[in-house]
Amino acid sequence: MNSDVIDFASLAPAYPEMLLAIGAVVLLMLGVTINKERSLLVSYGAVLLLLVVGALVMFAPADGVLFNGVFVADSFARYMKVLVLGGSAFSLLLALPRAEENGTHKFEYAVLVLLATLGMMMMVSANDLMSLYVGLELQSLSLYVLAAIKRDDSKATEAGLKYFVLGALSSGMLLYGASLVYGFTGHTNLQEIVLAVAEEGRSIGLIFGLVFLLAGVAFKISAVPFHMWTPDVYEGAPTPVTAFFATAPKVAAMTLMVRLTMDTFQGITQDWQQIVIFLSIASMVLAAFAAIGQKSIKRLIAYSSIGHVGFALVGLSSGTQVGVEGVAIYMAIYVAMTIGLFACILALRSDGSYVENISDFAGVAQKRPFVAAVMAVVMFSLIGMPPLAGFFAKWHAFLAAIDAQLYVLAVIGVLASAVSAFYYLRIVKVMYFDEPTREFEAVPMELNVIMAVSGFFVVTYYFTIGAPLASFAHVAAGSLF
Repeated sequence: MNSDVIDFASLAPAYPEMLLAIGAVVLLMLGVTINKERSLLVSYGAVLLLLVVGALVMFAPADGVLFNGVFVADSFARYMKVLVLGGSAFSLLLALPRAEENGTHKFEYAVLVLLATLGMMMMVSANDLMSLYVGLELQSLSLYVLAAIKRDDSKATEAGLKYFVLGALSSGMLLYGASLVYGFTGHTNLQEIVLAVAEEGRSIGLIFGLVFLLAGVAFKISAVPFHMWTPDVYEGAPTPVTAFFATAPKVAAMTLMVRLTMDTFQGITQDWQQIVIFLSIASMVLAAFAAIGQKSIKRLIAYSSIGHVGFALVGLSSGTQVGVEGVAIYMAIYVAMTIGLFACILALRSDGSYVENISDFAGVAQKRPFVAAVMAVVMFSLIGMPPLAGFFAKWHAFLAAIDAQLYVLAVIGVLASAVSAFYYLRIVKVMYFDEPTREFEAVPMELNVIMAVSGFFVVTYYFTIGAPLASFAHVAAGSLF
């Protein structure tokens, strides 16, 4: 290559990130220059940009390692990027109706979502501890602002502050772990660390570094005992922002967890396996029991998301390719169920405000039968009842654990699912058997469409997308082995 000419063709694996970065800057400048009331244009532009980038990832695949080994594009990264982009796009669509009441009518909201998504895509493709941290911080800083985007709301401000303080603590832990790993291996590149571990074996310093690294990532996926921020932030942030927090960032952080354990530290599987098994059991058990006493729907969803992270980690605990496939399938189904759930919550609005308590869902089946039907289907799927999508998500995760002879872990997972059925079914009971106490406003068309798509996916998963998704997950997981 001529030193005076940039070979853009060689940058093909990074085209999606480059397009997203340029698009975010263009939309930012557009938002600054146009009339504030027309900021909706920026939101639609952001959704279109995410869809275009998603199409680029799917239909113009390019694998390779770029920028002196700090960025990697492979099948696993592509699969997870599609989930991240899909979660972000649907979260933006959820925020479009009644944006003024949510505090998401500012053009900055869409731009921050794009920048957070760019950080997530960098995390997914990180092949170096430094690029990993840069991607993580780009995501985190955007999320801190998004949590407090509704500045005149004291709950949202408190949520943003809590998230920022605890997030800074987790970033410090992750950085400390990264410095220990670098100190004991002499490398920051993940592939170089693989070779160093293979040559030198495990050391106590490396194990400490691994523990701190995984603790930092566990904070981002809300795994117990690093979950303390989740209920407060989910409850305080505007509901569309909570929907975003519960989907795309979880996928990106889970990808990071998989890449660090299954790829970088595969040579010391027995060490990280104990950590992941503990995170999995603690998350499933605590979430199952802590959610029972919740009265706020968003706090209940927070504990639900903690529990589902625990179920996904059951698959990772196996340390096998089947386990990684289970995680990939689980995250796809989890994103679809969560988007549908938040669409149902945003569809229910009464007396100028959204329903916040579980008791507010009384009589929804009589007043808004379609919303109640979709929400009931999603609740049954979250429990893991066949033949809904949630059943197959847990099936793949538990199957990987059983194949790896982690029978106790699988049994704990099944029991935690049984306990969680109580609080999911309580919502269905309130919707269908309690007398209505309020009138609900008309449901915006966008939310009806999202609910219909999510409900269709959950109900027909086995007959429609189940086999292709499993095939894609198999190819994605295979690229790590």
